[in-house]
Amino acid sequence: MKRIDNFVDSVYRNVGGKRKEIHEAKAEMRNHLLEAVHELKLEGKSENEAIDIAIERFGGQEEMRSIVRQLFKDQRTFAKWVLYTSVAILIISLSVFTFLVQNSVEEMNEQSLVATEIAERLQDQEVITPEIKEDIAMLARSTNHIAEVDVYDVRKVKDVFSYIENAKPNYHYEREVWTPKWLKTELFPYGNGDDKWFVQMKTRSFDNLSVLVLFVGIASYWILFSVWGIINAYHYKRLNLGWILSFIFFNIIGYLIFYLVGKRKTYI
Repeated sequence: MKRIDNFVDSVYRNVGGKRKEIHEAKAEMRNHLLEAVHELKLEGKSENEAIDIAIERFGGQEEMRSIVRQLFKDQRTFAKWVLYTSVAILIISLSVFTFLVQNSVEEMNEQSLVATEIAERLQDQEVITPEIKEDIAMLARSTNHIAEVDVYDVRKVKDVFSYIENAKPNYHYEREVWTPKWLKTELFPYGNGDDKWFVQMKTRSFDNLSVLVLFVGIASYWILFSVWGIINAYHYKRLNLGWILSFIFFNIIGYLIFYLVGKRKTYI
């Protein structure tokens, strides 16, 4: 019916959205109107009267246009928000993880340098002099992550590690470093030595935090991207359990398959 087609076209005129999605929505509205007209004609209404009543029940041209435009806008806004949020979370988490890993590498290098410098000061020394003790403390204070330094005399000791577990260090230095528990920071041991002296340090580590950030970031991205894929599949009228599982288990690869399959069907 020409009047029904004109009404549907006027409702969706200038509505932003994907062409296929708008086409399907227009077809669905047209079918509802035709069904309403058919029922009204069975009640004894003329065709023109039935069309007028059906359109009036739908709310009229201007009201329907406003509702449809707002509906498409809200859907697009929500879908974009979900996608942008997922990508932003992934980028932020990867950036923080990279920063923490780089910081950890730099601190490990610094630990190695400090241990080497301490070993040089202890070289050929029979005892740890006050000057050496002050130098060791100064080297530890030059960093922001070394909390403890223990120096052991291991001459004539066969098993260094079993020895230091029970022995009292010949020199012990300790200070407070920033290790907030809510950031999952811990003090990890680091050791280095030779056949005379063994130096053990406890240093702050953000390794647990970096793993947590990466896991939470990827998990949040994975969930939000899957939700976005499900929303798009619903808009394309292709949502089923198979695609839902594909998005959940394969994420962007699953959505790429969904997109390519839909594009192939379009050209067939």
